[in-house]
Amino acid sequence: MKFGNVGSGQRLWCAGLMLTAALGLAACGAKEKKSGQALASVNGEEITVLQLNEEMQRSGVQAAQQETARKQLLEALIDRQLLQNEAAKDKVDRDPKVVQAIERAKALIVAQAYMQKRIGTPARPGKEEVEAYYKQHPEFFAQRKTIDMKELVVASADLGDDLKGTMDSAKSLDEVAGWLDAHKVKYSRTNLSRATSDLPSELTGKLLSLPKGQLFIIKEAGRALLIAISDVHESPVTLEVAAPQIEQFLFNKKNKDAADAELARLRAAAKIDYLDKSLAAPAAASASASASAPSASGAADANARGVAGLK
Repeated sequence: MKFGNVGSGQRLWCAGLMLTAALGLAACGAKEKKSGQALASVNGEEITVLQLNEEMQRSGVQAAQQETARKQLLEALIDRQLLQNEAAKDKVDRDPKVVQAIERAKALIVAQAYMQKRIGTPARPGKEEVEAYYKQHPEFFAQRKTIDMKELVVASADLGDDLKGTMDSAKSLDEVAGWLDAHKVKYSRTNLSRATSDLPSELTGKLLSLPKGQLFIIKEAGRALLIAISDVHESPVTLEVAAPQIEQFLFNKKNKDAADAELARLRAAAKIDYLDKSLAAPAAASASASASAPSASGAADANARGVAGLK
């Protein structure tokens, strides 16, 4: 988070982001005395050190910026209090949509707090674990390749039989572009590169099996991509470069696995009745969703690409 000169507009924007939490206090009814040394008073409502420290902790500012950040966050707290006061006057906190939003936010906070208490913080992956993951996925690291492609982009409506036939018989993308020009079909031309770590394994296998210059078509929403592979070259990633991202990925995965296991435990122990049967998931799908467990091959592919994007 970068701190510099912040005008009232940005402070109001910050205050707006925090308004839901403020309305949650307004919805509680009777005012509670705030604990902590008061730093400012807004129409008799105190803003305390504890409140400011909480905002500082959430902002995650660097040590060198903390003095500036404290001043700016205090101004944001003042703005939030002003908005909260006016919201209470206008009874905004009683609006059904606001009440629903407050209840949702409260439920999320309580659920997250329980999960944090229940599963705690897993240990950071060790050097051996990171290295093992690196070795288990050479296709995404040591043997990673980059596929360079050229493409012509046309509207899906223009991808008729004539154009498909031209793609089948053409020897180059330039030849296809000439056909498009001759038939006054609008298109755009781009060059792109994709690392194999960025693509699904099935698509990667198909692309790597094609010879250079091979033309093919990929359909997307509202458009068609006329593509030719121009080059495939090695682009390995060393363990030294990959290690920090692998470590973070494995750490996040441990957190997710622990959370999924706890949800699966709670579901197994609970009696869940779907009153609207049309929304009830099939038993197998429900079990899979509760445990967040895709197929073994799908999981391996998705997990391996969790550290994709290494350049």
